[in-house]
Amino acid sequence: MSLAPYACDPARSRGRRHAIAPAPTRDDFQRDRDRIVHSTAFRRLVYKTQVFLNHEGDLFRTRLTHSIEVAQLARSIARSLRLNEDLTEAIALAHDLGHTPFGHAGQDALDECMAAHGGFEHNLQSLRVVDQLEHRYPGHDGLNLTFETREGILKHCSPVNARLLDAAEPGGVARRFIDGTQPSLEAQLANLADAIAYNAHDIDDGVRSGLLTLQQVAEVPLFARFVTQTQRDHPGLPQRRVLYESIRRMLSAQVYDVIDTTGAAIAAAAPPDADAARRAGPLVAFSPGMRAELAELKRFLFANLYRHPQVMGTTSQARQVVRELFAVYCQRPDELRPSFVQRPDRERAVADYIAGMTDRFALREHERLTGRKLLA
Repeated sequence: MSLAPYACDPARSRGRRHAIAPAPTRDDFQRDRDRIVHSTAFRRLVYKTQVFLNHEGDLFRTRLTHSIEVAQLARSIARSLRLNEDLTEAIALAHDLGHTPFGHAGQDALDECMAAHGGFEHNLQSLRVVDQLEHRYPGHDGLNLTFETREGILKHCSPVNARLLDAAEPGGVARRFIDGTQPSLEAQLANLADAIAYNAHDIDDGVRSGLLTLQQVAEVPLFARFVTQTQRDHPGLPQRRVLYESIRRMLSAQVYDVIDTTGAAIAAAAPPDADAARRAGPLVAFSPGMRAELAELKRFLFANLYRHPQVMGTTSQARQVVRELFAVYCQRPDELRPSFVQRPDRERAVADYIAGMTDRFALREHERLTGRKLLA
């Protein structure tokens, strides 16, 4: 299938920070994807939390399974829109590499710890991982990814950090946050696929955990219609299969909505190339109706799952683990690995070290350094 003119073409990439010889069998975006999959940070995602902490069960999503689901959704939509599938997949697989242990609880705690030292943003941390913290190549730090993949990984960025990044890399991946332009359509798509995957698997994990019931979720209008359809088409179907089939239909509806809405937006804007698409404003989007329904579903999940007393109890302890680890490492930097001890920016080195931890390693370190066992 040929790429659309507004898709990112690897032959026209803005390139890498460090020049490398072409590969005989792969283009630049395919190489980016492969470098991400083989990275240490990607492997660690298997023991990093989504909503439920790693010790709470083997069948709940982790950052790794979430990233794979995002990549699958994003690649399928990219194919329909004639965007670059390999670039879309690379961004999707890398978008959570900078996440801390314990999900958003860990991120929030680390941001508090770093408040006087530049704060902590997980999207910026993902870029740090691929630009600096992976040490796999003899001539440079980082994975040396293309501009287009790095641009997509930096999904959000504060104005302060955008200016700092742009000063170090003028006109680079942070420039769009200053100019008010958009990333590539492939990056926009990976971002939207992240939201689609989140909603679906949080319903699944929430019901599996017992914190939500199918009856509760079926009161949300978006999900209700797919439950009704499933029960009408398959009378007497066991509830677990009703749940799976309803989620599948909801996913399909969102995917087709994105394809139709985005296709119409692209046709109206008619960008002649990828850079024109960046200047055209956000083009990858849900329809207004679907966006409103998803906002209602998200409000339901916040009220009934993310803020459930059981979830809040575990995340409170998770924040404590991160805060206490940060304090100990800052006071006793010799407890860090040698490569982190040698760095002059102690607080940032500690943040990088903690952010790279899996849930279970963070818990083991916390018990070793404090003598107390949390989240047992």
